[in-house]
Amino acid sequence: MGARGRIAHNGTSGARERIDQIAPPARPVSHLHHSPTRIMADIVAPSGAHPGLWLRLRRRVLGPPRDFRDPRVFHKMSLVAFLAWVGLGADGLSSSSYGPEQCFLALSERGDFAFLAVFLALATAGTVFLISYAYSRIIEHFPSGGGGYLVATRLLGDGAGVVSGCALLVDYVLTIVTSVAAGGEALFSLLPVHLHRFALPLDLAVLGILIALNLRGVKESVTALLPIFLVFLVTHLVLIVGGLATHAGRAGEVVRGVSGGLDRGLATVGAGGLFLAFLSAYSRGGGTYTGIEAVSNGLQIMREPRVQTGKRTMAYMAASLAFTATGILLCYLLFAVRPVEGRTMNAVLVEAFAGPSPLGRGFVFLTLASEGALLYVAAQTGFIDGPRVMANMAVDSWLPHRFASLSDRLTTQDGVLLLGGAAVGLLLATSASVEKLVVLYAINVFLTFSLSQLGMCRFWWTGRREHAGWWRHIGIHAAGFVLCAAILVVTVVEKFAQGAWLTVVITGATVALCVSVRAHYRAIRRTLEVLRAEFEDLPSHDRHGGEPDPSEPTAVLLVREYGAVGVHAMLWIARAFPGYFKNLIFVCVAVVDSGSFKGRSEVEGLLARTTAETERYVALARRLGWNAGKHVSAAVDGADEATRVCLTLAQQYPRTVFFAGRLIWRRERFYHRILHNQTAFQVQNRLQWKGLPMTVLPLRVVERRA
Repeated sequence: MGARGRIAHNGTSGARERIDQIAPPARPVSHLHHSPTRIMADIVAPSGAHPGLWLRLRRRVLGPPRDFRDPRVFHKMSLVAFLAWVGLGADGLSSSSYGPEQCFLALSERGDFAFLAVFLALATAGTVFLISYAYSRIIEHFPSGGGGYLVATRLLGDGAGVVSGCALLVDYVLTIVTSVAAGGEALFSLLPVHLHRFALPLDLAVLGILIALNLRGVKESVTALLPIFLVFLVTHLVLIVGGLATHAGRAGEVVRGVSGGLDRGLATVGAGGLFLAFLSAYSRGGGTYTGIEAVSNGLQIMREPRVQTGKRTMAYMAASLAFTATGILLCYLLFAVRPVEGRTMNAVLVEAFAGPSPLGRGFVFLTLASEGALLYVAAQTGFIDGPRVMANMAVDSWLPHRFASLSDRLTTQDGVLLLGGAAVGLLLATSASVEKLVVLYAINVFLTFSLSQLGMCRFWWTGRREHAGWWRHIGIHAAGFVLCAAILVVTVVEKFAQGAWLTVVITGATVALCVSVRAHYRAIRRTLEVLRAEFEDLPSHDRHGGEPDPSEPTAVLLVREYGAVGVHAMLWIARAFPGYFKNLIFVCVAVVDSGSFKGRSEVEGLLARTTAETERYVALARRLGWNAGKHVSAAVDGADEATRVCLTLAQQYPRTVFFAGRLIWRRERFYHRILHNQTAFQVQNRLQWKGLPMTVLPLRVVERRA
């Protein structure tokens, strides 16, 4: 993909010569005389065939297509603050199932430093509220969503943006895998050790279900998982409040233990040793904060007014996460919880709190089952936000444009499938080991946190003359930047030799791939712009064209935005069939992708821009002597809509041949099919099956190595 492209064409000093030197016709004109009656019978006659098995199964699992034209569809698909908290806050809340545990384990591994859990609890709550507040300010300034990728791109430049976006993508895959693996561990803590070998198959099955739910739609997946979220809230509220209340009498003993522990620590390892132990435990629990950024990324799925809904969702998540994570850490200390083989520390804590009674055993089962299930639900954050980041990057040409496309359910299907496939691979590679996964986790999210806070610092500094209270806002973001950057550095240093280097390598490789993709798109765009400029001076025909005549031979040309590919195809038709076609009709489908599917006004604006672009083709064709017209429509699937329009035009204009332009390479690589859509060939296959002639006209791209 390191090649640079130029378009091969026969430009000469005169536009008339340019028309004459286009490639020769693919077939003689005599082949155009077909039987319209026979073709129309094939088109109109009902086949009586039922949808295939695959289509019926797809409809049953994913549901019927959604109509983006329905003005109510945005309201139906959006989430109120509570449901957004379920869908996006589950990641943060569920991290209390493994984040505090990792912190506490780090204290135990470095020595008897469990007394530092009190300070860790305070630091955890403070970190949650500081980062959450900083991201609430980001929501105000970026109400269309986009999160860390958009903030870094707009405020720090494209380089910082692609690094932030790639870090987020890798982190969302790790969010999915870590949540699912931790969910399996929590559930199998209820079972004997010899049954734990079945955890991996269960995790894979859950991943498959989550992929299917997210292909169906965000709101459906969140609503289906709501009961799990509520059970988790109730059981953990009882656990934390009950645990603190029943052991309130030990508060004095705990205070003395903390004081004595500090004295012993200062005497043995000194203040520096205590600080390193605290810092190591604090950074190891970095996964606790990974879900905070998700809210600013997911604003597009929230109910209007989005800013207020997003800030309310952030407040719900911050309060619930701070309460749960700090409460569990304090309960570890109060109940003197220690690691037990085959059981999570939360399982040990719940059993110590509930006791051996039948009611207690029932509470243990319900708590751990809801914890494991919520961890599965937490994978939703990766499936909700990950494809949206991919779509934003695809719109900016960092990723193949297909990742911005919507399915008939109006979901970013390709992104869901890619993230799901990557999660399955990583789950198998690590054997669903949370211990291995947490080493890879939490690095990238703090890289994104740091870039976002740095970008907001720059925003307030450069705009300090326009905003009187800028110093208050920049103080919050500066503190957030220092905190996140410090956690990032400590986490990388602490975990690098343990395997975190792999996260750095994967993220770097993803950035390099994105840079290559964008370089490819930019090279093609530059050469197409040069060619289009050469076509600007085409001469006028002696006869100026008018409206199409259905009785005359008609060429229907599929185009996109006004550019070199469409103009080249027009000149090809003029050269190949001189004087034969009297009509030239342009078919342009405005593809509604995730970039334009933000509201009814955005879709209407897309359609208006597409109509204006197609009008330019019509004006040029009439200037060259054709009777020209257009048909503009909008759809989420360009091939389906173009086929439907072409079949309709074939009935209106019986003497019709269809054309479309397409870039071709001398040696087509596998990535050409990924980076460039195959709409022309898809429409050609469907029309030819109906007996209608269609030719795909080549525009050659000659690659030269950089």
